[in-house]
Amino acid sequence: MNLQESGEMYLETIYILSQKQPNVHSIDVSNYMGYSKPSVSRAVGLLKKGGFITVDGDSHIQLTSYGLDVAAKILERHTLLTDFLCKLGVSRDVATEDACKMEHVISDETLTAIRNSMNG
Repeated sequence: MNLQESGEMYLETIYILSQKQPNVHSIDVSNYMGYSKPSVSRAVGLLKKGGFITVDGDSHIQLTSYGLDVAAKILERHTLLTDFLCKLGVSRDVATEDACKMEHVISDETLTAIRNSMNG
């Protein structure tokens, strides 16, 4: 399943929160992203339907192995782009904001070239 930008943002947020706390709930996602609970509930339903997450009886959101792979790649793109922009002299705050926009549209070819330039 191909995620839209908003789905990627939710998945990335769930991943980040799951690294910081043992249990992630919709309210945690809502608070982190500043989105309404109904918006988060809708997104959680779509991510669940897409096989990216599971939600247990206690409303704990967990990434499936597939969701974990996708979320880790999204976060890697974000981190790499932020670091690249900072290396170019962009402030960390602006780089983070711009990377958030770029990460959803950048091609694998361009991302690979950036990664290679950062490692070389």
